[in-house]
Amino acid sequence: MATYFHILCILSLTLLSLTPLSSSSNTIKLSLSPFFTNQPSSSSSASQPLLQALKFAASASLSRAHHLKNRKSSESVTTPVFAKSYGSYSVDLSFGTPPQTFPFVLDTGSSLVWFPCSSRYLCSNCNFPNIDPSNIHTFIPKNSSTARFVGCTNPKCDWIFGSDPQSRCPGCQPGSPNCALNCPAYIIQYGLGSTAGLLLLDNLDFPGKIVTDFLVGCSILSVRQPAGIAGFGRGKESLPSQMNLKRFSYCLVSHRFDDAPVKSDLILHIGSSGGSKTAGVSYTPFRANPAAANNSAFGEYYYVTLRKILVGGKRVKAPYALLEPGLDGNGGTIVDSGSTFTFMEKPVFEVVAKEFEKQMKNFTRAKDVEDQSGLSPCFDFKGSKTVPLPELTFQFKGGAKMTLPVADYFSLVGRPDVACLTIVTDGGAAGPARAGGPSIILGNYQQQNYYVEYDLENQRFGFRPQNCQKSV
Repeated sequence: MATYFHILCILSLTLLSLTPLSSSSNTIKLSLSPFFTNQPSSSSSASQPLLQALKFAASASLSRAHHLKNRKSSESVTTPVFAKSYGSYSVDLSFGTPPQTFPFVLDTGSSLVWFPCSSRYLCSNCNFPNIDPSNIHTFIPKNSSTARFVGCTNPKCDWIFGSDPQSRCPGCQPGSPNCALNCPAYIIQYGLGSTAGLLLLDNLDFPGKIVTDFLVGCSILSVRQPAGIAGFGRGKESLPSQMNLKRFSYCLVSHRFDDAPVKSDLILHIGSSGGSKTAGVSYTPFRANPAAANNSAFGEYYYVTLRKILVGGKRVKAPYALLEPGLDGNGGTIVDSGSTFTFMEKPVFEVVAKEFEKQMKNFTRAKDVEDQSGLSPCFDFKGSKTVPLPELTFQFKGGAKMTLPVADYFSLVGRPDVACLTIVTDGGAAGPARAGGPSIILGNYQQQNYYVEYDLENQRFGFRPQNCQKSV
């Protein structure tokens, strides 16, 4: 598969290179919506598609966790955010002159912003519900008067390929302004998917504000990536870095595993807030990974310090060594809007799951649903009039507590009397074990109906419970 991908990438990029190209306010508000598979119903007649959707979400969450854990080095604006049917959330962004608008998956676990690009774009293995891989809307570079390829010696090429132009620009003299080579093609892995293309500079267009010479990926070939990705990580190429945002915030509507037209807001803050805090928000400081200098991926993630995990008010004995990143960079907790379900390293997951089992000992395990959904543990409540589900609380450094609503960590699966814990780990039905990287990845399912704030100016992560849904 890797060889096939590489050959197609080279052919497609060669074809693209023949296409000619011509060389505010304090806040921006955008709409945000879910992005998942087509299954709004939990009725028995619809249980099989829902199980498939959940199993895909569990598998995709675990694959993404493996990717995030093992990556190697290589004023304000508001916009709507929409939940999509394959487990992520999308935001519409406009690029070019005149603007061309596309949905992008909001991803705080990566940094490059890229879109499907050119009339020759190919998406392999993109047969998702509500997605026609032969009819994906693509950016056409020649239709934008401000689009141009990034040159090999351009400093923005360094953001992706490092600061040594001689290693990537054979034949170009050091410091030569006449190097005609383009910045090399990029290939990026996203757990289950991949994308490849060339880097462009173009205008990012918001109402009342235009960001010129924005670095964006023009992807020609993707695998299992039905939409572009808006990287909101901490790398230089990310949207927050290129816009010099002071903070950004979002509120994620509930997953319904469909493409229902519900939305919430993604707010980009350009102006400084000083040290002021948002009303009702609890904060915990971001922390640095000590190995970030040796692995740039560790410097791209949003690390927070998780002090305690409580189930039904009882603290579970999670291994302390996994809650803090070590000198090798492994361990610790990151926040990732691109993962659906929260991932926990097996020793952490086991003590959490066992405490749920202990406090719910009066209910039987639904092993058949566990095998079908990839989630565990699942409990059968058949015949029960009331179901006292224990609270799940994450307590962070500084005392900030995130006590999740039940719908953020249990989901009805297959039938209305079976619920499963929506946290995944290695070695279970969802996939094999793999060590290294963050021990806990806080996914978007556990962030539903929370106002979430990334305060970059003051280096802190904030949250508060909030009903996020808005009518379209």
